[in-house]
Amino acid sequence: MVGIRGIGSRGVAVGFVLAVVFGAAGCGAGAEPGASRSTGSAGEGDRPKGSLAWEFEHIADFSGELSDVAVLAEDDIWAVGSENNGEANARLLHYDGSTWKREPLPDALGDSVYPPLLEEAGGDELWLRPQTSEDASAVNRWAKWDGSRWSAMADPAPGNPGELDASGPDDIWALGGERTAQHWDGTRWVATRMPYEASDLAVVGPDDVWAVGSRSTGPGTELGGSGDGYSQPASMHWDGTSWKAVETPQSRFEEPLPPEPGAGLSQVFALDSGEVRAYGINSFNHGEVENEPAEQYIRLRWDGSKWAEQKAAPGGCELRTPMGQDDKGLFLDGNWYMTDGGRCVKIKRQRLPLSTGARKESDQSLWLKEIHRVPGTDEWLGAGHVQVNQSGDPFGAPVVVRLKRAG
Repeated sequence: MVGIRGIGSRGVAVGFVLAVVFGAAGCGAGAEPGASRSTGSAGEGDRPKGSLAWEFEHIADFSGELSDVAVLAEDDIWAVGSENNGEANARLLHYDGSTWKREPLPDALGDSVYPPLLEEAGGDELWLRPQTSEDASAVNRWAKWDGSRWSAMADPAPGNPGELDASGPDDIWALGGERTAQHWDGTRWVATRMPYEASDLAVVGPDDVWAVGSRSTGPGTELGGSGDGYSQPASMHWDGTSWKAVETPQSRFEEPLPPEPGAGLSQVFALDSGEVRAYGINSFNHGEVENEPAEQYIRLRWDGSKWAEQKAAPGGCELRTPMGQDDKGLFLDGNWYMTDGGRCVKIKRQRLPLSTGARKESDQSLWLKEIHRVPGTDEWLGAGHVQVNQSGDPFGAPVVVRLKRAG
């Protein structure tokens, strides 16, 4: 999901890093050990001052999940997801200020196997594009919403782009394949060459863009003996003329090395202040040796001249990564919030009503894929699903949630 800075927020992406982080920090963004089993949720008056809670804005009438959401206005919200009915069924939902409705996918997309991606392009304009896993014949079928209707997009990004981010409608960046990034200036896409393979990018402002990933050559990548080498974290910066490699701290296990070690950065996040942070992991192939080392989580911040270690976050926020920022702190994956004052807060959530088929004794957890601020307000919406684990009839309930603050 691309979002103009200060409006949208993206989910964490990419490869083995994400898989390992989830394995260590809870199986999915919504893992909630110790969550209440009571039906429903405490009202605002029952919650401690300063507490946060996700409350249901919409519960879809099918089993599955929502994978993306775009909030153009309080009365113009879009969500995409998939229904778990044994077939590949993408779903598009729209809220017009009064009701949520299931909408047909735009004809311009053709037959989509997977739920498309929503990209906010500024103003009332919204893009729908195929996932990167769609086949080659579908990747250039993009649709554009102009505030009243969907139409085919005349100039989609070339190839099969990955992450998108933007500072405005005429400054949109997309990761391409083979060490390239595409830039949209409002009229055309221009390809730029990157020093390394990138997994994520963040636009701080015009001519100020960061990308992170990994490198397979240079200092620290020597493995010794057989093997494909020891990948190392990499970062790059666009200064308005070209992408330049930025020296990035190495991350290596001590000898003897575990099987197939590799380190990389999977996420870069630009704070509203302009500070840039990067996240990744140093991992290996588990299960091949008895004495396995602990995985090393990489947390960096740019201090204006070099990468430095971030100060460790307290409690449950320690291994979490940012999904969004408001004027008081950071929203983290797994339904956590880190205040600017350094306090780690668990965001509570409601339980599904019994009318959904969720039983009173069921285990429930909220997994959010995206969160977004409602433009011009302090309201926040999230999209994902509630996983219901119960005997004989587990299911996922696609949900849109709204943040409620006590006090």
